[in-house]
Amino acid sequence: MTRKKTYVADIDRTIYDQRNPFSFSFKTDKGLTEEIVREISRQKSEPAWMLEFRLKSLEVYHELDLPPWGPDLTELDVENIVTYVKPNVERKLSWDDIPTDIKQTFDLLGIPKAEHEFLAGVGAQYDSEVVYHSIRDSVAAQGVVYLDMETALHEYEDLVREHFMRLVPPSDHKFAALHGAVWSGGSFVYVPAGVHVEIPLQSYFRSNAPGAGQFEHTLIIAEPGSYLHFIEGCSAPRYSVNNLHAGCVELFVREGSTLRYSTIENWSRNMFNLNTKRALVDKDGAIEWISGSFGSKVSMLYPMSILRGERARAEFIGVSFAGAGQTLDTGAKVVHAAPYTTSNINSKSISKGGGKAIYRGLVKITERAKHAKSTVDCESLILDNDSVSDTIPIIQVDTDEVDLGHEAKIGRISEEAIYYLMSRGIDEEEAKAMIVRGFVEPISKELPLEYAVEMNRLVQLELEGTIG
Repeated sequence: MTRKKTYVADIDRTIYDQRNPFSFSFKTDKGLTEEIVREISRQKSEPAWMLEFRLKSLEVYHELDLPPWGPDLTELDVENIVTYVKPNVERKLSWDDIPTDIKQTFDLLGIPKAEHEFLAGVGAQYDSEVVYHSIRDSVAAQGVVYLDMETALHEYEDLVREHFMRLVPPSDHKFAALHGAVWSGGSFVYVPAGVHVEIPLQSYFRSNAPGAGQFEHTLIIAEPGSYLHFIEGCSAPRYSVNNLHAGCVELFVREGSTLRYSTIENWSRNMFNLNTKRALVDKDGAIEWISGSFGSKVSMLYPMSILRGERARAEFIGVSFAGAGQTLDTGAKVVHAAPYTTSNINSKSISKGGGKAIYRGLVKITERAKHAKSTVDCESLILDNDSVSDTIPIIQVDTDEVDLGHEAKIGRISEEAIYYLMSRGIDEEEAKAMIVRGFVEPISKELPLEYAVEMNRLVQLELEGTIG
């Protein structure tokens, strides 16, 4: 009996590939020069110290080489990337005031509807600038500050200067230095001590310009005893030229506070996603990362948690989906730098059509971190004979008094499981889809209902073929 190869269709990107005509009020030339960096700073009327920071970052960028490990980045030529594109709109406080074409893009993505129904605040970035930002009056009355980064730089300059790129210095790697030189947009959140923001905040980053880069900066400070759930969404239409995303996220989780940071990334297949995310967690604090990666040509993304205080905790739950022409090199990093700290990493990946899904992680337990506990669990699902899945964990332990576990599993969709479901009256395509949905269920259940639906829509697979 002839066996047909199982075929899994690509995710339907109709909504996300909606593109607008490329228009702008200002853009820089391609490439990266001192003149371009100065012009970006001039466009934003920045204080002198920020321009100085940008120029020093530019120097570091030219000194550093590309990472000698990881996916091939030779196709990415920053000299052909436009690093700043200002859309034809100033920041608005009402969706009604945003130009129709831009507003329709966010309408299709469901952002205004989500804000109205279940978000405490929304920021929307289009190319290099935030075009809309709002926060509910009841949340602002608690002293919560939620602004775009440019506004925060002027209104809370001392606070921004104290924290900006302290966790991710430009010297960290070449694309951190690039970010420091040309960053634009992003969100600033300050949660006062003891304040619990019961409804999530969300920022959505939409890239529309072909051959451009997006370099938003997110800075969140959660003061002692506070709670916040922040949601980040990203998407872009597909072009025939390479785009670059090199954002930066810095999270300061103070004593006894909890910050949940959820991300659903659905970049197009021409995007190099080289994002950097890092959290510093103090005594009895907790950082919870929920991550879904469903796009890009190449991704290199490893959210890092530095557990600085005693009993600090880090949780990472992530899923990636690599299809044809994609290399998703993702994972998580945790540094245990204090006693009785705990971390749990649960990473899942799906690969098809020759896609490469790679888990790359680091758990470092320092000499000070006695009685630390860490668990790493990696699972990979391969949907055909052409795809690749690798697990590259690094574990460094500098003290004996630890509890540490690591497990990795790689497998295919079980033909026996499909046959069993079919014997119960479920057709083959739905049986396969059920298995995949079950595989990612631990991630989707951690998201608010509306975002769980969004993620399930992204991983809804159309399958053809028979088995047996």
